[in-house]
Amino acid sequence: MQERKTMENLHKFYPEVVGKYDIPAIEPCGYGSVKNWIPFNYAKSYKGEFESTGLHFFLDDYQFFRVWREPDKYINILKKFKYVLSPDFSLYTDYPKIMQMYNHYRKHWLAAYWQSLGINVIPTIAWSDHDSYEWCFDGEPIGGTVAISSVGCMKNKKATQLFYDGYTKMQKCLKPKKIIFYGNVPDWIDKDKDNIVAIGSYQDKFRV
Repeated sequence: MQERKTMENLHKFYPEVVGKYDIPAIEPCGYGSVKNWIPFNYAKSYKGEFESTGLHFFLDDYQFFRVWREPDKYINILKKFKYVLSPDFSLYTDYPKIMQMYNHYRKHWLAAYWQSLGINVIPTIAWSDHDSYEWCFDGEPIGGTVAISSVGCMKNKKATQLFYDGYTKMQKCLKPKKIIFYGNVPDWIDKDKDNIVAIGSYQDKFRV
């Protein structure tokens, strides 16, 4: 069933692709002031000022699989926001490589499709281990704004090292002008602090 849905998506929109694995290409996006960032699972009920709000997908995957399965169903909601980050489908190191690559492809197909409809999409950058560098930056724009998350990436020494290595590789490959950073910003990123916009959890706003 999922394979059939994939073909339906390709029939709906066949993007420009790049790299060895035909990853859809995303155009660079600039960045203006954003007062608030909310997660996708709050998008439908959000009552705030859309023109100053960004939408992110730093959630468990099951909470946004629907944007892939029914991509047109949420377009009108996404269009309301000033910026939309590309979906953060997981690239866990213990996932089979083909699943990691599939998640990277889905992220890029959706981002390219949304851009084709006039949505301001900021690419969410993710990697797993060093082997993922072969494809995990394919389709990402050079320069512009990117988003990353450190959540779950500092739980042990190995995970921290992989995050550091991937961040360093991302900077070298993509040369972003601005970085939307979700989660704790490590001390070793101080050299980039002028280019970083740190965002926290939307739920934290309601905690006492």
